[in-house]
Amino acid sequence: MDRHTLVRSFVLVADNGSFASAALSEGVTPVVMGRRLDALEQHLGVKLMHRSTRGLQLTDLGDQYLERARTLLKDFDDVDACVARGGSSVRGHLVVSAPAAFGRRHIAPHAPTFLRRYPDLKLSFNFTDSLVDLVRQGYDMGIRIGEVTDPNYVALKLFTNRRVVCGAPRYFELYGVPRTLDDLADHNCLAFNLQGGQQRGWTFLREGKQVAVRVSGNLDCNDGELLYDWVKQGLGIGWRSTWEIQAELKAGELVTVLDDYEIPAYDIQAVYPQQRYLPAKVRFFIDYLKAIYNTPGYWEVRGS
Repeated sequence: MDRHTLVRSFVLVADNGSFASAALSEGVTPVVMGRRLDALEQHLGVKLMHRSTRGLQLTDLGDQYLERARTLLKDFDDVDACVARGGSSVRGHLVVSAPAAFGRRHIAPHAPTFLRRYPDLKLSFNFTDSLVDLVRQGYDMGIRIGEVTDPNYVALKLFTNRRVVCGAPRYFELYGVPRTLDDLADHNCLAFNLQGGQQRGWTFLREGKQVAVRVSGNLDCNDGELLYDWVKQGLGIGWRSTWEIQAELKAGELVTVLDDYEIPAYDIQAVYPQQRYLPAKVRFFIDYLKAIYNTPGYWEVRGS
């Protein structure tokens, strides 16, 4: 039996957690699925899965093999789809992770048009502010804000993310407008935290050098959307991206301060695992988003 079938059967058994469920999806008997796993283990010369009356459990080598096997099967599907359609279309399942607020505003709204262009493709999104492991959690790609340092990932810039210090007019009417970085000490700075610890400072560029300014406030959280709401309510000032607040800036609901001090820009990047062959579905979706984000006027029109 060909190795593609053996590998596919192994992944199905691992994902379904039983030979019976995997066999049902393949239209064969559980005995056949068991023989396929036996054949794969014999070919590799290692044990991939422990089988008992209590269930199935991957060995350490089986767990490692499963990650690579999933990638291999995705590559097979994408190569077949690309060649079958002359490279002009894709099929299969594209699974994407992205920051929650950014995903809702600037990814999900564009999904229907992309699917109309590629009707044989299925899209799944997971919008979360938690950093996910793309490989272990089964994602084809992710959207990341900021620097990507993991050498196992390829990062492609989609656009430059500009950030500003802003607040509601009523807050500044009550507490005044900060004119210098030292003035931040007198203001309620609503900070993003990581794992329950408040961000200790905001970083600015002064004469080309980064300067960390210590800030404090009575509210902090790890949810960017909640910080955005607090700033709009006038509870304090915040450090926000313009993709998030452009509509409010235009309407005068938020105003920027300390505009003479530059804030280091964080790129919005598309990220995918290092691999010899980039699946067409990933490449097409990255190109699609990049074209949209670089359309003149996009960030002025779709800032909400």
